[in-house]
Amino acid sequence: MVVRVRVEPRSLKEEHTMSDSPAGSCCSHNSHGAVAADGRKDLLAPSADELAECPVMVGSTVVKADAEAAGLFRDYEGARYYFCCAGCGPRFDADPAKYVAAA
Repeated sequence: MVVRVRVEPRSLKEEHTMSDSPAGSCCSHNSHGAVAADGRKDLLAPSADELAECPVMVGSTVVKADAEAAGLFRDYEGARYYFCCAGCGPRFDADPAKYVAAA
């Protein structure tokens, strides 16, 4: 008797969720690490120049290109600030000096 099992590929959303988990994905890749689990350089990780910290949710790392594509940034006094989510833009707009001072 032969049993066939069809395996559906994971959706992009599932893969994204996995790689954003604190533990990283099953291949030890997390979206912000520069070193793979075995000590080798992680070639898939964004470089430091490609990352920013959200000034509203301090400690939240943001990939600049992703934030720009989603419109999650503001220019203030000649500098660009990137946000981790849509809720941070309006908070920043309400008192940008407060968040710039903390950044």
